[in-house]
Amino acid sequence: MRTSTPAQGRRGERSGNGRTAQALAAPFDIERYLKERAQLVEQELARLLPGAQGPGAVLLDAMRYSLLAGGKRLRPILVLAACEAVGGAYEEALSLACALEMIHTYSLIHDDLPCMDDDDLRRGKPTNHKVYGEAIATLAGDGLLTDAFLVLARAGHAATPPALLLEIIAEVAQAAGSGGMVLGQAIDILCEGRPAGLPMLELMHAHKTGALFLAAIRAGARFGGASEPQISALSEYGRAVGLAFQVVDDILDVEASTEQMGKRTGKDDAHSKVTYPSLIGVEKSRLFARDLRDRALRALTPFDERARPLRELATFVVERSL
Repeated sequence: MRTSTPAQGRRGERSGNGRTAQALAAPFDIERYLKERAQLVEQELARLLPGAQGPGAVLLDAMRYSLLAGGKRLRPILVLAACEAVGGAYEEALSLACALEMIHTYSLIHDDLPCMDDDDLRRGKPTNHKVYGEAIATLAGDGLLTDAFLVLARAGHAATPPALLLEIIAEVAQAAGSGGMVLGQAIDILCEGRPAGLPMLELMHAHKTGALFLAAIRAGARFGGASEPQISALSEYGRAVGLAFQVVDDILDVEASTEQMGKRTGKDDAHSKVTYPSLIGVEKSRLFARDLRDRALRALTPFDERARPLRELATFVVERSL
C-alpha cells in the first residue's frame, strides 16, 4: 500500500536516490527508459482493469483487448517524467498516468470505427470493431473513458489536497472533451476533402493530439508538487512536443510502411485529409518538427537533470523516423 504523499516523494527524490553527478552525466538510454516505464504502466493497467466472467465479460474483454495491446505509452510516460522533473516520485503518479492512457485508448477505438476513419489495423492487430463488432467496440471506448475518471478520482492519497485532485480531474476532462480532443476530432472530419490552411491545421492538431499531451504533462507536474513557474514552462514544452508528435505522424503516414507503423499508412491522402506534408511538403515538415523539438528543449532550461527524461523524449518524438 502506498503511503507517501507527492511532497514526501519529492523530498526522497532529492536526497535519497543516491544518484551522483557522474551518474547524471552518463549516457541516457531512452529505449530502455521507455521500455521500463511502459512495463510499469502496463502492469498497473492490467491491475486496474482485470478480466471478468458473466454478462460483462465480453465488454471487459474488448476494453482489455485495446488497452493492453502495447504501443509507445508516451502519454502516461510523460505524466511520470513530468512528475519526476519537478522532484516528485514517479511511482506515486502511476494511477494518474494509467487514466490518461485509458482516455487515449478510448479515442483510438472510436477513431478506428467505420463512421470515423474506418481502420482495420491498430498496433499491428485487428482493430477493436473488427474483433468485437461496432456496437461492443463503441461501448468499450465508452467504458474506458468513463472508468478513466474513476481511476483519476482515486489517484490521490490521504494527504493529497482534494482541491489539487479536483483541479487535475477538471483539466484532464477539459483536454479530453468538446473543448479539447473531441473538438480536434470533429475539425479533422469536417475538413476532409475541403481546403484548409496552416492556422486551421495547427488548431486541429493542438486539440486532437496536443490537448492530451499537454494535460498529461501538466497533471503529472501538479501531482509532483510543481510551482506555477514550473507549470508554465512545462506547458510550453507540452504544446511543442504534442504538435511535433503529430507533424511526425503526418510524415510517417507518407513515408513509413504499414508494417513499420502497425497501422494502415497512406490513409491521410486517401481520405483527402489536410496534413503538414500536404500543405508545406515533407522536407519543410521535417524542419518544422525539429524547430518544435528545439522549442521544447528551450522550455526546459530552468530545470535540472531530473528533467532529462523529458529532454530525451522530445528528441525521441521527433527523431524516431526523421
